[in-house]
Amino acid sequence: MDKTTLIEVHDRIKPFIHKTPVLSSSLINKMVGADIVFKCENFQKMGAFKMRGAANAILSLSEEERNRGVVTHSSGNFAQAVSLAAQKLDVKAYIVMPENAPQVKKNGVKTYKGEIIECESTPQAREATANKIKEEKGASFLHPSNQDEVIYGNSTAAIELLEECPELDVILTPVGGGGLIAGTALAVHNFSKKCKVIGGEPMEADDAYRSLISGKIETNDSFHTVADGLRTHLGDRNFPIIKKYVEKIIRVEEDEIIKAMQIIWERMKIIIEPSCAVPFAAVLKNKEEFKNKNVGIILSGGNVDVKNLPF
Repeated sequence: MDKTTLIEVHDRIKPFIHKTPVLSSSLINKMVGADIVFKCENFQKMGAFKMRGAANAILSLSEEERNRGVVTHSSGNFAQAVSLAAQKLDVKAYIVMPENAPQVKKNGVKTYKGEIIECESTPQAREATANKIKEEKGASFLHPSNQDEVIYGNSTAAIELLEECPELDVILTPVGGGGLIAGTALAVHNFSKKCKVIGGEPMEADDAYRSLISGKIETNDSFHTVADGLRTHLGDRNFPIIKKYVEKIIRVEEDEIIKAMQIIWERMKIIIEPSCAVPFAAVLKNKEEFKNKNVGIILSGGNVDVKNLPF
């Protein structure tokens, strides 16, 4: 993926996304001993970076494909992103959601006029239900993280961050399905000469950490993590990018995730969801590694159930 194509993608989706702010906190900088900037995708339309990939994926379809609608499976943020992007482009969106998905995220999908089809809370049930709709309606399937157009759309958050802060030594993102870190890695490879990309991942769902070590896609047997957006696996489209361009992945414990989330709420006065706190938790855990460096962290989203906070 070359620089020109990524610039074209960015230009294509600009009318459908916010250019989100970059914030910093002198207190957090002092706490870590580094200069940290946060790219606030929690202020993105529908509250997460997923809007970028969803918009690009739908804009990449032909008129005939758009007329037949789109289908995705997602427990939350991508479900809302596809619903909103589809609504703006006058495209029908079928959203397969596990029955135990947070009500706040189901409500978001309904607000954006996505049609929810509930299924059992297993990856197999999600895929089977989405495939059935694809066949019945002729809808185009959009994958939350393992699709080129989605990955390229996701790259635009890091492109904007590097435009604003070209001196960054490292950018960190959370790792769930791999769509954000793969897009970030492509952006850094094309738009920076010295910046590295590092992922943050929960110890309880560390498939990407193990995948980088083994060189093949590993899976998780369980997902006992508060970071609900990261309870998923890498795919064959994003893993080769991650393997090639991501420096490493740092694992963090559940209490470290909750503490990092709480610090951002308290010190920066902004709402982030648990998944979003994982890369900051990685920095807090490894202060020596990031000492005196210019660090960028992509705050991936802020769709949190405020009645059910972990702290």
